[in-house]
Amino acid sequence: MFEAEVAVLGGGAAGLSLAHRLAGHARGLRTPSVLLVDAPPGPLRPPRRTWCFWEPGQGRFDGALTASWGHLRVRPPTGDPIEGDLAPLRYKMIRSDDFEGLVGRDLARSPNVRRLEATVETVEDVEGGARVQVRSAGGEARVLTARWVFDSRPPGSLPAARTTLLQHFHGWFVRTARPVFDPGTVDLMDFRTPQPADGLSFGYVLPVGPHEALVEYTEFSPRTLTDGEYEAAVRHYADDVLRLGDTQVLSTETGVIPMTDAPMPRQVGASVFRIGAAGGATRPATGYTFAGLQRQTRAVAAALRRGRRPVPPAAHSARSRAMDAVLLRALASGRADGPALFCGLFAHVPAPRLLRFLDGRTRLREDLAIGLRTPIGPMLRSALELPLLPRRPFD
Repeated sequence: MFEAEVAVLGGGAAGLSLAHRLAGHARGLRTPSVLLVDAPPGPLRPPRRTWCFWEPGQGRFDGALTASWGHLRVRPPTGDPIEGDLAPLRYKMIRSDDFEGLVGRDLARSPNVRRLEATVETVEDVEGGARVQVRSAGGEARVLTARWVFDSRPPGSLPAARTTLLQHFHGWFVRTARPVFDPGTVDLMDFRTPQPADGLSFGYVLPVGPHEALVEYTEFSPRTLTDGEYEAAVRHYADDVLRLGDTQVLSTETGVIPMTDAPMPRQVGASVFRIGAAGGATRPATGYTFAGLQRQTRAVAAALRRGRRPVPPAAHSARSRAMDAVLLRALASGRADGPALFCGLFAHVPAPRLLRFLDGRTRLREDLAIGLRTPIGPMLRSALELPLLPRRPFD
């Protein structure tokens, strides 16, 4: 039997971030005991991936950054690129291995955090807390009890929604023979890619030096591609669009992020909560998650240290979620031309303000001004249609 005040299930970005915020002492505040349950190596462990976010100045995880940029570029299907400086923001890239290494070193030194490698089988409320049944990699069944449980594991299925798109991508970490990348600029959306029949596609380039970068092909669409289709799409983008020349592929990454207006429950029991993507930390219209889960875990940790009920807050405001629902509907219905919509926003809205908008950090009047830069007719029609649409499970 394992006992702790706080059990954190899942060793991905959300679970590690919450454990990290609870590690060690904070002056004048409580220090709860924490048990972090990681899945054994295998299909239940989160795959290696890259997270990107933006913030002003230095941040909590700067020691694990792969790179950061102060300038961005968006490329329309034809014509000149749209460029913008991000000051005072920095667009930051962190790879999961580096993040896990930084957090893991701090957790290893923490007197109040323990780690357990096991597969979670059941989670249930009991009097005064919750009980979690787990099984070790060797097959041994164990039980742990905690006053509070925070589950960051991916949900088995998505809740019913009016609109659900998938942001799915495949990328190569490449090294080129000649210096073809600008290390100071991130290509956020490059629409010089063949557009799918449903949704939109774009290239994404995160340079870490003149010869090295992460080069990705991304789609917002209802269905994923086959492995061969992903490889062909990245090859076309690297060879025919970017014209990288002689290129060595160092590693690859593939991912799928649901973009949905489904409400994601953050409390699933009297003492059991969901955090991270499972708890609605993903911004529906962009797929960005890292910044949202940091806000969420910071609030949970503050509540626990003050002895308050630690209900995870919504990572994004009701207004942001409502605007995202309209945008998703406009894109999914085909009413809005995705490349034209996003290029129009970046062409007419200063990049720092637009990134603050995408992170839900703008005021109402700024939101309205940005909304006027979108195609009014398709967006208005989508907004009027939403209340009439039933919520359906995603198949």
